[in-house]
Amino acid sequence: MTTAAVRAEELIQLKNLLYVTDFCQPSEAALPFASALARRYDATVHALHVLTLNRYAPGVVAFEAETEAARGYMQQVESQLANVKHHMILERAVDVWAGVEQATQDTAADLIILGTHGRTGAQRFLLGSVAENIFRRSLQPVLTVGPGVRTSAHHGGRFHRILFATDYSPASLVAAPYAISLAENNQARLLLLHVAPTIEPGKSDRKSERSVAEMIQRLYDTVPANAELSIPPEVSVEYGDPADKIIEAAWHRSADLVVLGVRSAHGHLASATHVERATAHEVVARATCPVLTVREQFKATGTQHLGTEHHGDIHADIDQP
Repeated sequence: MTTAAVRAEELIQLKNLLYVTDFCQPSEAALPFASALARRYDATVHALHVLTLNRYAPGVVAFEAETEAARGYMQQVESQLANVKHHMILERAVDVWAGVEQATQDTAADLIILGTHGRTGAQRFLLGSVAENIFRRSLQPVLTVGPGVRTSAHHGGRFHRILFATDYSPASLVAAPYAISLAENNQARLLLLHVAPTIEPGKSDRKSERSVAEMIQRLYDTVPANAELSIPPEVSVEYGDPADKIIEAAWHRSADLVVLGVRSAHGHLASATHVERATAHEVVARATCPVLTVREQFKATGTQHLGTEHHGDIHADIDQP
């Protein structure tokens, strides 16, 4: 049964890109990707910075000072968006996700773009992950640029080798149409990957060979018969830790985009899993190319979102304290 039956023109409607920034280096690294995609798709970049209220409990003065500083930083961001349609937004919210959610609705965003520090392990759990909170909650696809990605790797907004990794779960397969349609749109090589548990020594027999053949066939089955790929897909089955193998495959196959389906937060990140809960986060944090995550339960309608075009204005959704 085909799992990716939705066509590219019904999915890839990049008219409004929401670029989320906190003015740090990872955010700066993501900006060239937002600009390049905007030029390629003639889209508008909505640059968003969220002023979080819980940081300013001590008083109004600190909040006003931070707001003024943010306006200055936003002007610097705007100068780098001079050659694309753009809209600058300062949003006040209780936390970053609340601000992103509101801006996504206000701008009819088709894609969220952000950078991440790439924290893993104990540091991640102590400090949290803004990027993961966003891609686990967002109904829109999220393009995350980790610390291992070179800013020159945006290739003018084009992708040449797209790696789609799946564990065959519904949550992972929801991203298949995005990988396929992006490959069509970019005339790119589509790389299909499944990572299976390590085979125990001495277990390589006919049953195992049949299992590998079945896994390969299931990868091919993710591509619908009416897909218009310029190059036949390349399939691979690897054994080991999913995150490690996805990252290695992206590196060795020179992928310039990894596409993953992820489970939603369901109110709390601890409940989210994709083979292992850490897989998506580890890939996002350590990959040497951008990672496009698509959350489960996202329903594509085929409706094209057309936002109002703005050039160079700063819209501050900030009430006076």
